[in-house]
Amino acid sequence: MYVRCIKPAFDWLVALGALLLLTPVWLVIALALVATTGGSPLFRQARIGYQGRLFYLLKFRSMTNACGPNGMLLPDAERTTPLGYWLRRTSLDELPQLINVLMGQMSLVGPRPLLAQYGPALAGHPRHRLRPGLTGWAQVHGRNALSWNEKFALDSWYVTHCCWRVDCQILWLTLPVLLDTSPPAQPLSSGDNPQTHIP
Repeated sequence: MYVRCIKPAFDWLVALGALLLLTPVWLVIALALVATTGGSPLFRQARIGYQGRLFYLLKFRSMTNACGPNGMLLPDAERTTPLGYWLRRTSLDELPQLINVLMGQMSLVGPRPLLAQYGPALAGHPRHRLRPGLTGWAQVHGRNALSWNEKFALDSWYVTHCCWRVDCQILWLTLPVLLDTSPPAQPLSSGDNPQTHIP
């Protein structure tokens, strides 16, 4: 009852309220990104969602499309703007995902959605029984410091124990995580591939 009815309704109401409340913040960030990176302030990326279906996750753009002499994109670190780096450190780049919540593609709380390229290896994984979340059990128990095995274990625990008490606890614990200004996680490398750690 909670997962099928109450949780989606709560997600929608909170996401709508947050979007309305944070409209001035959105406008300031969007204008600043247009001025510093050019083009759309939003970035879309295919991710694995509920029941393994793909959806486009939204973020504020933190990098430019600068290319090298060979026409290839420069490394992420060279394309990340100072504003983009700050947005990632404060997690403000995740704000547009409230739209994903309103569209029913995400939840406020749930396993973080992984890149679409890992879909085949993750087919049938328990983490896809729930909608992916803005925050989750793994995010409040180590976040970037966790190994893939630890993240998958925590995600599986959440799927089994999902209830309003756990969700409230996660939302409460998310605040100090957001205030943590440690450097953001680096993009996955060939040596850091979740496909090699799927339980």
